[in-house]
Amino acid sequence: MTTMGLLPPPDQHTSSESNHNSPKIGSNFHQPKHDPDPPPSIEVKPEPKSDTVTAATPLSIGSEARHAAQASQLKPVKYESNQSSPFLAGKRKKDDDSISGWALSDSDDDDKDKGQSSGQKDPQPKRSNPKLKKAKVEERPPSPHGRTYYIDEPDDFFETSVPPVNDTYRFYLNKVTGLEKRYNTGALNPLSFFNYCFDIAWMLQQYPPEFRDKPVLIVHGDKREAKARLLQQAQPYSQVRFCQAKLDIAFGTHHTKMMLLWYEEGFRVVILTSNMIRADWYQKTQGLWMSPLYLRLPKGSPETAGESPTLFKRDLLEYLGAYRAPEIADWIQRIREHDLSETRVYLIGSTPGRYLGSDMERWGHLRLRKLLRDHTRPIPNEEKWPVIGQFSSIGSMGLDKTKWLAGEFQRTLTTLGKSSLRPDPPMHLIYPSVDDVRTSLEGYPAGGSLPYSIQTAQKQIWLHSYFHRWQAETTGRSHAMPHIKTYMRASPDFTQLAWFLVTSANLSKAAWGALEKNNTQVMVRSYELGVLYVPSAFSMSTFPVQMDVFPATTPSTAFPVPFDLPPKCYSSKDQPWMWNIPYTQAPDTHGNIWVPS
Repeated sequence: MTTMGLLPPPDQHTSSESNHNSPKIGSNFHQPKHDPDPPPSIEVKPEPKSDTVTAATPLSIGSEARHAAQASQLKPVKYESNQSSPFLAGKRKKDDDSISGWALSDSDDDDKDKGQSSGQKDPQPKRSNPKLKKAKVEERPPSPHGRTYYIDEPDDFFETSVPPVNDTYRFYLNKVTGLEKRYNTGALNPLSFFNYCFDIAWMLQQYPPEFRDKPVLIVHGDKREAKARLLQQAQPYSQVRFCQAKLDIAFGTHHTKMMLLWYEEGFRVVILTSNMIRADWYQKTQGLWMSPLYLRLPKGSPETAGESPTLFKRDLLEYLGAYRAPEIADWIQRIREHDLSETRVYLIGSTPGRYLGSDMERWGHLRLRKLLRDHTRPIPNEEKWPVIGQFSSIGSMGLDKTKWLAGEFQRTLTTLGKSSLRPDPPMHLIYPSVDDVRTSLEGYPAGGSLPYSIQTAQKQIWLHSYFHRWQAETTGRSHAMPHIKTYMRASPDFTQLAWFLVTSANLSKAAWGALEKNNTQVMVRSYELGVLYVPSAFSMSTFPVQMDVFPATTPSTAFPVPFDLPPKCYSSKDQPWMWNIPYTQAPDTHGNIWVPS
C-alpha cells in the first residue's frame, strides 16, 4: 500500500508560539529568509530500549519478500559451518553459459531427485543451537529489528536542526544507524505518509504526545484484505482518515511516496523513497527532496500566480487531480492559494491508465523524455555519456533488451535536447548482489525490500550484463542497502551530470509505462512520483559530482550522488539478489542464513 499524508491545514495547526515545540522533520534543510520560525516537522524516534523482545505478532505489511524478512527476523536460521544444502531449489550449472554469473541456487538437482524417488523427505533447515559450531563472521553493527539487533545511538541521534548553510538542491539522504558520525552529518530522517507499506501506530509514535491528535489523511491503494487490515490499524485513532486511490489497470500499485505538511505560514511538499514502517528508516539508504516553505498568496491573486519556472504548481495540481477523489479537493484548493515560485525541480509522476495523443507525455517515462527534450541540450560526444539507473526492484523486461529496456526506456534516458541523434551509450544498472545483501548492516533480511524474484530473473538472463554492485563509500552507505531509486546521465569520467532524478519508480514497465498499438498509446499501471533536476533550472550547464558527500557542513554546488562513481560491474561470481531462493553457503553479518518459506 502507499499512503499520502496531509498534516493539518493552517487553521487547524498550533499557534506560531507553539511551533518551536512542534514535531521535527529532520536536519540540514535551508530555511527561507521569510520563514519566521523553524517549521513544524517530525522527529523519527529511535527504537525503544528493552531487555526483552516482545512476543507480539508483528503486522504483516508489504510484499511477500518483506513478509519473508519479518519471518527471518522472528525465527532466524543460524549458519552451520559443516551444513549441506539439500533443501535448495536447484544446482548452479557452472558449465551453462546461459546462467553464467547468476548462481541461481546451490543445491544439486540429482540429489533432490534421488531423495524423492526413494521416498525420503527433504530435510528441514535447522534452527539455531548454541552447541553447534558457527562460522566466524565479521562484526558489524546490529540491525534495528528488535532488541537483539538494535544498535544504541545517542539520545539526540534523530534530533535535527535547521542548518545555517544554504542548500542548493534540497536533496538529502536519511540518517543510518551504525555509521560513523560524519556520514550522518547533514542527513535527515523525516516522517513520511506517502508509502507503499504503512504502520499507523509507529507513525503516530513519532509525534510528541501533544501533537498526536492532529488530523491526518492517508491516501492508499489497498483493496479487500489489505484494506481491511489498514482500517483495522487505524481503529484506535479517530484523527486518521482515508482516501482510496483508484487503480483502473490490473496489477498496478499505489507506490507514490509524498507528504504535504501544513503550517500556519504555509506548507511544504516532501517527495521521498522510504516506506512508512520502522524497517525503512534505520539501516537502509533512502533519499528525499524537500521543498521550500510555500507561503500563502495575497487574497485576490490570479490563478496563474505562484507558479515556478518549472511549472511545478501546475504539475502537482494535475497529479493530485488524477486521483479524482473528493477527499483531496480541499487540499487542491489550498495549494492553489500558495506561492510555489521558488521551486527549481520538475515533477515526474505516473498514474494508472491508457493515454493517447498529447496525453502520452503527461506521465511516466514519456513525461521524462519530453522534459529532457525541452530543458536539456545536446552535449559533444554524448554517445560516450553513460546512463545510470539504480533501483530496489525489477519487473519483467521481456525476452530481450529490444522489448522495452533498449527499445523504449533507454531512448528516453538518452534524450538530450531536440537533437535527432540517437546515440547508444553505455547503460549501468545498479542493483545489490547477494554478497552486498549478505554483508549489509541488516544481513539477509535487508533483501526483504529487494523483491526481485527467481521467476522473473530466469526469464531475462540477458539483463545480468547490465548489473553493477551497490557501493557507496562516498556516503558511508555501502552496507546500508538501497531502497532509494535514482536515474542520471554522467560524463565519461563520471565528474559531471547532465541531469539527475530521484523517484519512487523502480525498473519496471508498470512504474514507467509501456507503449502499445504500434506506439500510438502508452499504458501505465502504477502511481509513482519523483523530481527531476536539470542544470538549466540552476543556471548551470552540467552538475559537478560531489566527491565527498559527508559531512555536509558547508555550501556546495556539486551534486551529492548517493553511491560511488564509476559503478563497479558484477564479476563472474556475482549474482543479483533474488528474495525467494535460499542462501545457505555463507552467513550474513548476524551469523544467519536465508531460507524463505
